[in-house]
Amino acid sequence: MSLLSVENLHASLGRRTVLNGISFHVGEGEFVGLIGPNGAGKSTLLRAALGLIAAQGKVTIAGQDVAAMTARERARRIAYLPQEREIGWPVSVETVVSLGRAPHRPAFAGLDATDRAQIEEAIRRMELEAFRHRTATELSGGEKARVLIARALAQDAPLLLADEPTAGLDPSHQIASMRLFAELAGEGRGVVASLHDLSLAARWCTRLILLNKGAIIADGTPGEVLTRERLRAVYGVEAHLSEAAGGMLVVPLDMAAR
Repeated sequence: MSLLSVENLHASLGRRTVLNGISFHVGEGEFVGLIGPNGAGKSTLLRAALGLIAAQGKVTIAGQDVAAMTARERARRIAYLPQEREIGWPVSVETVVSLGRAPHRPAFAGLDATDRAQIEEAIRRMELEAFRHRTATELSGGEKARVLIARALAQDAPLLLADEPTAGLDPSHQIASMRLFAELAGEGRGVVASLHDLSLAARWCTRLILLNKGAIIADGTPGEVLTRERLRAVYGVEAHLSEAAGGMLVVPLDMAAR
């Protein structure tokens, strides 16, 4: 089943074209990494797919046109983790995570047993038990990132869109987060994450979409997408590609000769 379908998507910021005819589909069980250099259009693509910015083309979520969905309906189907890591109110970590349940209950309604179970599971998966009563605004940037991932998990949506979810995390928590996203895909959900770390993307994603200048350059398995020639042409780097511990390694070595 297609959880997300994007067809011929175009978007501009001011007079600059950012997305130019993007089309792809995401199905159940896929962990898709959006990769590409700065300014390639990754964040704009995620926001356009959610209907957060004006775009031309068609986006459907589980077969339903995103433009016809209310914000609550959209939030029940897609959890979104934006690139920004700001938490605006000095409330507890547990309270921030509980906000992920808002699409599933009437305004001002209390939490029920299902809500509490989802919140507890999200806190456990992000290893936040020791932080649950801490004031979220007092946490480090990496800790806030984990709290916001937990909030998205508590939403319990079939599709997760995440914009640079590993930014600001230490290596251990980067790996833990990627492992978690892979587990979510293994449970039948869909995950789309924009990523800059090519080794993390190659080792954990089932599929990569390489963007450059607002267009899809390649779409396939990590081994199909990440070739030395593409890395040279798109990123302008020479890279070492190898296999280790059952996964692909991508190590940029130097700038490519011009």
